[in-house]
Formats: sequence, C-alpha cells, structure tokens
Amino acid sequence: MAGQALGAGTVGRKRVLFGLLSADGWTWASLKAAFWFVVIVMMLGYIPDRAYYATVFPTIDLGVLVFSPINFCPGENRTVPCPAPAGATLPWDPSPVELALPGPRTQGTAVQVGTRMLYVGGSDGKTATDTTFLADFYSGNFGPWRSGPTLPAPRTAAATIFLNQSVYVIGGLDATGAPTDTVYVANQDLATGQLGDFKEDPLLKLPEPRAGAAIVASSDGLILVGGRSAAGPQTTVWKASLDSSAKLGTWVAQAALPYPTADASVALVGDHIYLYGGSNATGPVGGVLRGNLGLGATNVGTVESWDIGGSGTNLPVARTLASGFTANGVIYLVGGSDGSAPQPQLYWTIPDAKGDLPGWQNLPATDLPVGVEGSSAIINSSQVFLVGGTTADQPAVVGSARANMSPQTPFFQLGLFGATVPALKLSGEVGQQLGYANAATVGVINFIILLLIGWAFAHKERTREIGRRLVRRFRS
Repeated sequence: MAGQALGAGTVGRKRVLFGLLSADGWTWASLKAAFWFVVIVMMLGYIPDRAYYATVFPTIDLGVLVFSPINFCPGENRTVPCPAPAGATLPWDPSPVELALPGPRTQGTAVQVGTRMLYVGGSDGKTATDTTFLADFYSGNFGPWRSGPTLPAPRTAAATIFLNQSVYVIGGLDATGAPTDTVYVANQDLATGQLGDFKEDPLLKLPEPRAGAAIVASSDGLILVGGRSAAGPQTTVWKASLDSSAKLGTWVAQAALPYPTADASVALVGDHIYLYGGSNATGPVGGVLRGNLGLGATNVGTVESWDIGGSGTNLPVARTLASGFTANGVIYLVGGSDGSAPQPQLYWTIPDAKGDLPGWQNLPATDLPVGVEGSSAIINSSQVFLVGGTTADQPAVVGSARANMSPQTPFFQLGLFGATVPALKLSGEVGQQLGYANAATVGVINFIILLLIGWAFAHKERTREIGRRLVRRFRS
C-alpha cells in the first residue's frame, strides 16, 4: 500500500537582523533608508566640513565628544586643569622692570584710550597725585610708560572711564584726603589719537562729593554707583545720560542701593549691573547687588531697582579695594583686602540667561603670586593687566602683572563617542583657500565612492565576480 505523498508546502520568508525582521518588510526598508541617508550626509556634508576645519583650526572634533576621560593640553596652560573651566585665566606673570611705572601708585585707574593705556592719578603711598602715565599697547603686552597730561589737582580713588573719545575723572580724594565733587575731562584728538589737557567740567559736577565710587558705561551714558562722602559709604546711584549730540548731561538720581557701599567693583552684563564686594560702615563685605535696567520706551537704561544676592550669589569672602573686570560675559574679581591684609585670590562667575549668578569659582593656579589691593585692571585683547596697588610690604608699587584669559583647548581628547585630534592650523587667506580646496576634494572623492556603491548594488552578480577575481589574484 503506497504511502501518502507530502505536499510541497510553502517557502519561508527571508529574515534579517537575527531573525527579528522580514527582509521584504517596510521596517527593514525604513532602517536601510535611514542608514544610507546618514551615510550620504556624512560623506557629502560632515566629512568635507571636517576637512576644511582640519586645515584652518588647531584641533578638530571627530564624532560626538560628550565625555572625555583622556585630555592633553598645551604646555602654555601650565598648572591650569585640562581642559580649563569656562572663564578661567592662565597663571599671572609679573611684568619686567622695563614696564614699571615711573613712580609707585595705588588706587589710580588704568583705562584704554585707543591703542594706548592711561594710568590716572592715584596715591604714591602717602598722598594723592596729579600725574598720569601713558603706555602703548602691543601684541599681548604694552610698552614703557611716559608722562601724560597732568590733572588740574591731585586725585586718588576717583572713578575714571573712557567714553566717546573722552576720559572722565569723577570725584576722588584730594591731597588732604577729602572727597571731591569735581569731574575732569580730557578729549582725544580723532586725527592724531593724542589726548588733550584735563579740564574741569562744571556741568558734570557731582551732586555731592564722592570717592571710591564705581563707574560703568551703559548704552546711553555713565552710571556712578555708591562711593564715600565725608560721612562714610553712601547708597546713592547717579546717571549722566548722553544727549543727541553725544554730550553728557547733568547727574540724575536713580534707585538707591539697599545698603551703603564704597570701594566696590561693578560690571554691566546684559540688562543688569552687578556691584560686588566693597566696604560698608563696618568694613569689607562680600555681598553682590544686581541692578535692573529699565527696558521700556520711557525708562530705557534707567536703574529701576536692586536685588540683594543670596548665599550662592554673594562672594565666598569679603573683599574691598579689589580689581574687578568683565570679559566675554564673565565677571572677575582679583585681589583686594579682607580687612586685615591684601589677598591674592581670583574669583569669577558667569551670569545665566536670566541674569542670575550660579556661584563664584576659584582655582589656586590662577591666584596672584602675592596679595594686592588698590590695583587697577585693564583688558586688551585676550590679556588682562593689573597695574599698581598695595601689597603687605609696600604701600604703593610700580609693578604690574599680566594673565591670558584664553587658556588653550586640549590638542587631544578621547571619549566614548568621539575624539579631538591636532589639526593643521593654517591661518590667513592661504589657509582659507586650502581649506576650501580640501573640502571640495574630499567631497568629490566621496561622491565618486557613493556612485561606485550604487553601481555595485545595481550589478550584484558582476560585483561578486569582480570580488572573487580579486581574491583569487590576491591569493596567487
């Protein structure tokens, strides 16, 4: 008896991705399309872009460097962590004796006047002076000092600023140590760049005498914050606005400080003024006050109110007569006195988008070699200079110090999903043109490779045969 024949059955569908997906299904087709889309973008966009930056940049990022446990930084970063935290500077370097001030000074002010640095007034350690000194800026440094135009009378602890081709010396202590209400102005000649003589401007006379006030330039004038009268630190805030002819008008009272402050540092970042450190009636403070500027049509630029900072916003220590400066949205404070002696620490903070301060940072590697107070900070390019001041051993010094505010990025980093490697760093027009040429060359080569891949997929049997021939030839 014959057995029953088995049926032919059905042919099983081909499975891919460890049997999870059907080779003829939409899911597998979508995954392949996404893969080749990424490949095309990488070969025709990302890789040529990397070729350009590898030509003109010192380093190039490959992949997505989210976390990097391996970092190597250039030697010029010295003892600063690698990579350096945002806002950190390089260690300070004392300037050579050739760049010493002609005489010891403290509590004077250094301002930039075009391509020159001007140091105004200050004390020689005993009394206020009427001298000013000029020095020319060079690449990364400045030249020897020479005498500038003298002030009409000695001034120290004055608020000095350069605005619209004019230098303003506001208030300050006279030779007897009394606060003053005068404003001295020297105009710069636009044709020659030379600074004229200082003259008193009676229209800008202060409502009351002030010394140790903080001055900041806003978009439409000058704002003078706090300061000391004969009675002690004050809460006053005055603003002199620019008129249609760019001339400053008389001082107008603004929202007063929550508490009296003198010898503080000030910074304008975005729509906020930050007053930090200084002294009140009992001594140095570490508080930070934030002034809010009006943004309306009728109150634009007006200081409308002040916020008192919390524990995370305030300085970690009390400091007065410190050197404050701001660069690239970062607020710095270096040196100053805690009430007992000059201190060397450098602190910095970076306001967020709302103007809040996330806290102050400090790196021992970026502290000054010695403590100093009454020094004046000035920025030129990526360099910050501290000029003059008082140390524990000298009531006034002739020296200065310099720090670079742009630590070098790591030249090699290795993470889980990417890496940073050295690049060519060809600068100037030659580098630009070579970068474009390299990007175009890589793009064309990648385009040809994509065409060959497409031809291979369209002629699979012929491609396999070519592959078998190459293997046989290699083996023979």
